[in-house]
Amino acid sequence: MQRRYVGCCASFNARRRDFFVRIVALALLGASTWPPSEAQALPAFAVQTGQPCKTCHIGAFGPQLTPFGRNFKLNGYTMRAGESFTLPVSAMAVASYVHTQKDQPQPPAEHYGTNDNTTLDEASIFLAGGIGNHLGGFAQVTYSGVDRAWAWDNVDLRAVGHTTLLGSDVLLGLSLNNNPTIQDVWATLPGWGFPFTDSDLMPGPGAATVISDALAQNVFGESVYAWWDDHLYTEIGLYESPGTDFLKKVGIDPADTNEVNDAAPYFRVAWQQDMGEQNFEAGAFGLFANLFPGRDHSTGKTDSVTDLGLDASYQYTGTGENIFTVNARYIHESQTLYATQALGGALNRDLSLSELNVNASYYYQNTAGISAGAFSITGGRDPVLFADNRTFAPDSSGLIFQADVTPFGGDDPPLGARINLRVGLQYVLFTKFNGASTNFDGLGHNASDNNTVRLFLWTAL
Repeated sequence: MQRRYVGCCASFNARRRDFFVRIVALALLGASTWPPSEAQALPAFAVQTGQPCKTCHIGAFGPQLTPFGRNFKLNGYTMRAGESFTLPVSAMAVASYVHTQKDQPQPPAEHYGTNDNTTLDEASIFLAGGIGNHLGGFAQVTYSGVDRAWAWDNVDLRAVGHTTLLGSDVLLGLSLNNNPTIQDVWATLPGWGFPFTDSDLMPGPGAATVISDALAQNVFGESVYAWWDDHLYTEIGLYESPGTDFLKKVGIDPADTNEVNDAAPYFRVAWQQDMGEQNFEAGAFGLFANLFPGRDHSTGKTDSVTDLGLDASYQYTGTGENIFTVNARYIHESQTLYATQALGGALNRDLSLSELNVNASYYYQNTAGISAGAFSITGGRDPVLFADNRTFAPDSSGLIFQADVTPFGGDDPPLGARINLRVGLQYVLFTKFNGASTNFDGLGHNASDNNTVRLFLWTAL
């Protein structure tokens, strides 16, 4: 679903960028000498850990993690089951059939029609695994079937170690990543939030907070975290923008990005409580960015954006027969649009956005499940920034329903540990779209016209 943000950012520390690039390169080269292991999850992780996919993932398929899966990620993806070599390479593909209630006014992308589209959404290759007891991660490159182009995708490289601080056992970690919240271990924040998969051919709200998707794959981030006594999680980090030459080399069009001025601080704090068959999490997070809209420095001004959020999750894992989950997040974004206003992109300097996302799921034997979610985006009106809708408001809301099955995610998968598959059916119902329920664009189109049925096939090997 395409979304729009209202601001952007600038200068970059070359030494820190080069350090990040070298670390990524070492990770890619190091894959050929990955230490021995055995498992079943990104399937490379699954083969490394010796566990079926359902051990790490709700529904036996990513990205929603169980307590075991969260612990694996926090510990730098280093856990392994044996000493024999396992290939640290995985692949993934997602294909969709998308039908909207009414034909879209224009095709959602080149080479597609206004309705009833079938596509390869994406195909990815991963290098993923752990090196010894302290280093691990994954690096992903993806082919977009909609854009018909390759680009780098999510990267999360980690260094970890244990110590004792203030009488507590503490896991200390460093994450190098390229997408704010992608390093998080709960399925509440935008990086891994519900519905976990969608298609660029689906109509979506025109506005979103910066932390939701505006910086994904066009920043470098370094964060340090501490996991205190398996309960308290704390993290601080900085995100910076690479130069346009680097973005072009990794398949990202700089014209579609916003540039961070200096660095954007990020924080995360969460408390997790395990109670036998149940676990709870509650937390807060934030991102503070000064952005050059569209990498435009002509005004000498930046937009100042502050995203603050709260999140919570609940999981009942039982004996594995019946699995229940609930995830929720709320984000409030304050915008001071010095640059956008100076460029003529907004009438008002001060605006805000708020996002609310809540979802719940049930899985039988952790392989066949149903999920339902609600979302809401609200914000201040601006007749220039939101000139493409009748009310000049970004407001959108709706419901998402999904049913899916993962037949090879359980114990003793019939096609082997390296092959997993999810088949699912989604229905997205809009109660409001880009400012209104009816005639939202002034051309007679209603929010319900964008209601979408999507049948998808998601495979990993």
